[in-house]
Amino acid sequence: MSPTNPSQVRKTPRQRRSAETVEAILTAAAHILEKEGFEAATTNRVAVEAGVSIGSLYQYFPNKESLVRALNDRHTKEILDLLRKRFGELQEAPLKNSVRAIVQTMVEVHRVNPALHRVLVNVVPGIGGLAETRVVEDAAAALLTQFLKARRAELRPLNFELSAFMLVHAVEALTHAVVLERPELLKGEAFVDEASRMILGYLRTSALDHPET
Repeated sequence: MSPTNPSQVRKTPRQRRSAETVEAILTAAAHILEKEGFEAATTNRVAVEAGVSIGSLYQYFPNKESLVRALNDRHTKEILDLLRKRFGELQEAPLKNSVRAIVQTMVEVHRVNPALHRVLVNVVPGIGGLAETRVVEDAAAALLTQFLKARRAELRPLNFELSAFMLVHAVEALTHAVVLERPELLKGEAFVDEASRMILGYLRTSALDHPET
């Protein structure tokens, strides 16, 4: 019987050898998910690919859902760490450059293993993994809110929290659409350029802020 929380790891690796075993398991799971999809990533198949016994795998992961959740946890942590670093670097940068750098960061994250990301996007919601995604969204919105407040003199009047919420979800949705439908756009600069223009247009004064009298 599966646990209530399928991401629950049965045993936390504390020694180097244990950590290496977990890394081998996750690497194997990611490889199978990328190449063959969720259905093929059985615990037995992952154990063989990782070169460990099924018993060793079950010490850490109770089922394949927990493997996917662990990979998603790692992916979301990488995104959050990179966003925090990038926002910290942009405090003095011009607005145009800052917006482009933020969009570029999201694209860079999704350029790594886009095939795996497609599987995570499709599978994670169905196995109860949205909470981890929301943690990243909330943290990104908080970072963007502070960023917008610090640039208020360059922007049209905004509800900063609402604007940050809308922009985070807009960029996330666009990036996921590129990963799922147009992965070739991750290789060039056109998507970053156009998304940046869209965001700058939203942030700056528009005709809507000066209705006709």
